[in-house]
Amino acid sequence: MKENQSGIKSVLFRSFVKSDNVEMKEKIFGYFIGPSGGFLFNAVLVAYLNIYYTDVLGLTNVAGGMFLFAFPLISKILDVIINFAFGILIDKTRTSQGKARPYLILSGFLMSISGILAFAVPENNELLKLIWVVVSFNLCFAVSFSIFNLSNSLMVPLSTRNPSERGPLSVLNNMASMGMQGLVVGAIFPTFIMPMIGVDKGAWITTMAIVSFLALPLTLLQFYFTKERVTEENMKLGIAEKKVSVSMQFKEVVKDKIWWLVMAYFFVFFAGAQLRNASLLYFSNYVVGSYNDGITPTLINILGGIPMALGMFIAWPLGKKIGKRNAILIGFVFYALGSVITLAFADDITGVLVGQFIKNFGSIPCTYLLSALLADVLDHIEWKSGFRCDGITISVTSSIMTVMSGVALAVFNLLLSKTGYVKPYMDNGVLIANQTESVKNAITFSFVGIEIITSIIIIAILLFLNVEKGLEEKQTEIHDRKQAEMIKK
Repeated sequence: MKENQSGIKSVLFRSFVKSDNVEMKEKIFGYFIGPSGGFLFNAVLVAYLNIYYTDVLGLTNVAGGMFLFAFPLISKILDVIINFAFGILIDKTRTSQGKARPYLILSGFLMSISGILAFAVPENNELLKLIWVVVSFNLCFAVSFSIFNLSNSLMVPLSTRNPSERGPLSVLNNMASMGMQGLVVGAIFPTFIMPMIGVDKGAWITTMAIVSFLALPLTLLQFYFTKERVTEENMKLGIAEKKVSVSMQFKEVVKDKIWWLVMAYFFVFFAGAQLRNASLLYFSNYVVGSYNDGITPTLINILGGIPMALGMFIAWPLGKKIGKRNAILIGFVFYALGSVITLAFADDITGVLVGQFIKNFGSIPCTYLLSALLADVLDHIEWKSGFRCDGITISVTSSIMTVMSGVALAVFNLLLSKTGYVKPYMDNGVLIANQTESVKNAITFSFVGIEIITSIIIIAILLFLNVEKGLEEKQTEIHDRKQAEMIKK
């Protein structure tokens, strides 16, 4: 009986991918369709959960505006702890299915549950309501999505060492992310769903329950159609993978200039991107459009995002031709130019669309090639140290992303409160949603002004990030070391 149960488990929890080389089914289901569940969950919550707090639950001025400022910041302390804890756990995990993939299953279940709880907030007791908001927010971001993000972020680096295979996987993975942000969150939601649900709490709960549920089957699909070939290398060679402590990994990475440059890139980029994400719908509702007009955010996301669709065809060929770093650097020049144009014409939809088109064109390389560039950094560190530092690196990058999302949300909410943001309200059957010029200016800076600053800083960082130099020789040396170790055994 026990043998039968073991056999069933081995069938249920093993990859459908058997090939030593990346196959088409792996690309499509494991790196494009599968990750869409986690990306959809995060994209919808990042875009709309704060709208739910300010416009449906009316939390903007609770405690003089300090509640929506303080709790996202405090929550990120827990977020960082969990990121590092799971990063360490992933590094210590040893299974026949890899060290990161098993946690995709856990994240799928958690996202489905926590997403529903985030919107089903009781309102009969003010204290209970605030506690529920804090707890459910952390379940969504600090726990559920953090586990998914850590696991998913390691899929490209651990899938293969072949740069020609890594590049397309990175492109497809980011296509899934951009598709959820651009098509679903950027077009379908503002055009059809938001005008329909308005400020109706019951409609919000039903809609978000559907979104949350979709995370589970799609994440399971990702689990079944991925394979950790890099993790399996030592198993095939008969070499026990080195058990490296977190402190050893940390000591190694902090000595490396390239590692610090990549971390600086993540910090600066997400500082601008997260503040922009937090303010996008407010910018559409009050600065360049009208409240839930069903068209303005769609135009910004779809017409401004057309370059991202084209990016799937040009990103990897461009990265191969001039190098991933160089492609990303040149892209940020256009990124800064587009942001300047958007700021100059912030109250004109035509000028905003032109600026966003140019900015998104510039973001093609960083969107589609960054995962592959990070994989190069991890190989570089392995070449120097003799061991991999996946866990600590992904923990830090994920922590930066999540911390900056909390900081951005807190800062943006504080700006709204201090400049006099007013919750939309019904007057004789008419929805009233007007804001002062001070509120509009704060929203405009958050949406586009900050990204002018961050893009210039990133260009300076990338000038020194030369990880691709000699990478092929480094990867060959890593392989030769393992072959030599196998011979010794």
